[in-house]
Amino acid sequence: MDYRQLGRTGLRVSAFGMGCGNFGGIGSAPEFFGQGESESDAFALLDRAVEVGINFLDTADAYGGGRSEATIGKWLSTKDAGLRDRLLISSKVANPVGDDPNQRGLSRRHILRQVDASLTRLGIDHLDMYLVHEPDPTTPLDETLETFDSVVRSGKVRYIGASNFPAWLMTKALWLSDVGGWHRFDWIQNSFNLIDQADSIEMLELCRDQDLGFTPFSPLCGGWLTGKYSYQETYPHGSRMTLRPEPYLRFWNEPTFTAIARLTEAAGDLGVSTAGLALAWLHSHPDITAPIVGPRRPEHIVPIEEAMGLSLPAARWQEIGDIFTSGAA
Repeated sequence: MDYRQLGRTGLRVSAFGMGCGNFGGIGSAPEFFGQGESESDAFALLDRAVEVGINFLDTADAYGGGRSEATIGKWLSTKDAGLRDRLLISSKVANPVGDDPNQRGLSRRHILRQVDASLTRLGIDHLDMYLVHEPDPTTPLDETLETFDSVVRSGKVRYIGASNFPAWLMTKALWLSDVGGWHRFDWIQNSFNLIDQADSIEMLELCRDQDLGFTPFSPLCGGWLTGKYSYQETYPHGSRMTLRPEPYLRFWNEPTFTAIARLTEAAGDLGVSTAGLALAWLHSHPDITAPIVGPRRPEHIVPIEEAMGLSLPAARWQEIGDIFTSGAA
């Protein structure tokens, strides 16, 4: 495993982060609370992640209705203190954690309540990394930024970032922080993968200009870049498309599947899996800090190992990216 600087900070994160959104649920959706990985399955995944050198665990207060954070906390309680010192634990706030109108969003009240709730569930005294989970148009951005600054100054959080932000809003946040003298967002966490390269247009340019880290989620596009879906067949049982297909329906077309077939062929030529090549492309991307991978079983970490062992020359890297941007998908 190699380790990379998070934007302009002094923090070094593993080149792949461990996504914990399926621990005790499937993301933040209440209808899936209690599903996803069991506690014992999650423990096995976390052990395997540490074994390959991952030091960056990504969770959120709303994942599994708090079960994800609680599971990580229980796992940490079985380990020695030295492991906690080596790990970077990242959580998020904004998504609903209850039915009350004040149990969501980015108000001062909600953030201050939720950072304490996250620390309690995780059984730790500070978060290494803390993100806005998504924009909250009902709360002034300066209220959110000032509150995030306060949790850093209080010692409860070390570094702050934003998820699901467009480039214009990230730019506004950076300007407000500069004017207010507040700690600024140091990285962005948006969807980015071979199929969905939309952030290449503005966001990655902003990251280069402002020296921001970029830790993309959904690096395999909800499992699409494993090659497990077929255009002419029904969804595999238990797959993401059977549980939450809406974010991916726009990709269900013949050009996308043609591009995936070309990726699979290229992967075979290189002696790796389709998923391994998709992750290797991200690993070689000059603007990517650390993709967040959410394996369901310990063997799903194998593509990460393939990616780390595969060196893509610049021309080959460009060819692979072009498969999905040259009109094939």
